[in-house]
Amino acid sequence: MKIKVNMVDQSSSILAPLDTREADLNQALELFHFAFRAFTAKPDQLLEARGLQRVHHRILYFVGRNPEIRVSGLLGTLGVTKQALHAPLRQLVAMNLIQDSPDATDKRGKCLTLTADGAKLEAALSGAQRKLLANVFDQADGESAWRAVMAQLAGQLPK
Repeated sequence: MKIKVNMVDQSSSILAPLDTREADLNQALELFHFAFRAFTAKPDQLLEARGLQRVHHRILYFVGRNPEIRVSGLLGTLGVTKQALHAPLRQLVAMNLIQDSPDATDKRGKCLTLTADGAKLEAALSGAQRKLLANVFDQADGESAWRAVMAQLAGQLPK
């Protein structure tokens, strides 16, 4: 199955002609953009129906992978401030998708766990993405190369 993607027509650009490497990198950027749109399309629909956004999905995903994660651990994983996490996390708790409880070792901290409804929503959101990845990996050669590229990109996050 071939997917057609609208790419920017470099030949009609009023800018100076790009060298081959820059043109290849621009095409990679565009493919990355359209692939990300495809990757997030189904979860975005499910989130919108509940009045939620991608940040809520990220929270649900990482709490689901790390039951009893402390809020401080989630902050580090997501790379956001307390202020940025506060509103979406409160919303998920209010919607009974995440349960927060005092940390048994440090009462000042809170531990986060998905509720049954939260686990069901997270499974639907991430399940759509896992299914998409599985289909693409089954049809395309190069899953290990893709993983290597993604690992290299993730390694470039500022510390």
